[in-house]
Amino acid sequence: MDRTTIEDAVFPDCPIRNILARLCDKWSLLVIYTLDKAGNKTIRFKELQREIPDISQKMLTVTLRTLENDGYVTRTVYPEVPPRVEYTLTPRTHSLLPHLNSLIEWAVENKAAIMADRKKAGRK
Repeated sequence: MDRTTIEDAVFPDCPIRNILARLCDKWSLLVIYTLDKAGNKTIRFKELQREIPDISQKMLTVTLRTLENDGYVTRTVYPEVPPRVEYTLTPRTHSLLPHLNSLIEWAVENKAAIMADRKKAGRK
């Protein structure tokens, strides 16, 4: 999938579909959550990779690039050998966090019931 061009064929100007398609992929919310856990400090690439051990280096790179392109993450490169790259959340993302935290709370509250429903549906 081309992560730079997400446009719904039927509703090309739909802001909900366009934004959610980029933000709600497999890794983006987890990366944002991980950066938020760090508080207001920056996190280096390898630290992020350690915090999300099941993400590949390539997928983390692609996800961070997408989040940076959409203005959710700021990337700072320091001209050192080896290069040091740090990431931090933008003010736009900080305005999104209360909504994400509400979604996380809802997921925690409903996880057991959802898992029970899935198990029940699997027996049919």
